[in-house]
Amino acid sequence: MTSQVSPSQGTGGSDVEDEDVELFSVNWNQDHSCFSAATANGLRMFSCKPFKEQLRRIQEDGGFRIVEMLFRTNIFGLVGQGADKQYQQNKLTIWDDCHNLLIGDFSFKSNIRAVKLSKDYFVVALEHEIYVYSFKTLKLIHLIDTTSNPKGLCCLSHHADISVMACPGTRQGIVRVEHFGSKETKFITAHDSNISCMTLTVDGLLLATASVRGTLIRIFNTMDGACLQEVRRGVDKAEIYSIALSPNLQWLAVSSDKGTMHIFSLRARPRGKDASNGKSAIAGRQMDRSYSSGSVGSNVSSSLSFMKGILPKYFSSEWSFAQFRLPEVTRYITAFGDQTTVMMIGLDGSFYRCNFDPVNGGKMVLDEFIRFMKPSMSRSRTPNT
Repeated sequence: MTSQVSPSQGTGGSDVEDEDVELFSVNWNQDHSCFSAATANGLRMFSCKPFKEQLRRIQEDGGFRIVEMLFRTNIFGLVGQGADKQYQQNKLTIWDDCHNLLIGDFSFKSNIRAVKLSKDYFVVALEHEIYVYSFKTLKLIHLIDTTSNPKGLCCLSHHADISVMACPGTRQGIVRVEHFGSKETKFITAHDSNISCMTLTVDGLLLATASVRGTLIRIFNTMDGACLQEVRRGVDKAEIYSIALSPNLQWLAVSSDKGTMHIFSLRARPRGKDASNGKSAIAGRQMDRSYSSGSVGSNVSSSLSFMKGILPKYFSSEWSFAQFRLPEVTRYITAFGDQTTVMMIGLDGSFYRCNFDPVNGGKMVLDEFIRFMKPSMSRSRTPNT
């Protein structure tokens, strides 16, 4: 990789040279402590606490469309924008940046839509297929057919002892869940229409999904496919940009093209375990892989919710507990930070950190805003995320 290192030294400000760079995608690392930015002239890595640009690599012959990190290591999954013959849109490069070493190149018959990395596996999503590789051997271990998947929807768990993957099935509204350890496959009927967004908990035992309608988000147990909770983002159709589950399993965050980021209280928790501590919750799920629905907070409900089963389903919906308003100019991808902190990164080169009241909810408070890049707005509205 041709590279020049010139990380920003301040709190993430942009240089003049950034003003016309095209930002193709932004992606969180697995523990949400960092994120990557794939640009028309290379890649950048940013840490979030404190916010700082940690790495910049400039490609003289073209940049990248997808950059995936492996936690905080120097192992990257790279997909080019096609300007450089070495980095094409149908080829994944696994790169060790610390040792300037090519780990492996993987070419496909069509353009790559998404890449996901974990310590044991890496996944390549095409529009109609999912390829799963072993990181240890770099060998293909699963080839999975999907329905049309232009966003490259797929997600991997990141717990050391549990490996789970979720992706669209071969029919509309179906999610396929692979439990690699137990070699079990589960098909979950999540929605009546096509899936537009999904995410897994760290251990892969909870799945949250949204459809192309974007009004409802559902949370499932991936072991038996049971729907544990359903929350309502709104009434009007919306494109869901991202869904995030907090490490302590108390909260769910949703961002969409409507410009409001919503926080919901989760009732899906491990039986007999205190979810106030993320680590203890994970440890508990190793012993008891079943989930119960126990109250951990109060989403807003209609005053007529007591008539559930009589009035239309809308009146018994759970609405968001807390909200944060964002500009409706670009895509934002959200993740949880510490406790009641939520972070958003935008394809307009913006970073938000905000906080919500875990008791009263309501309007969230902005703690930090940083413009980490000044991308070309012609690309900031529509790149692959």
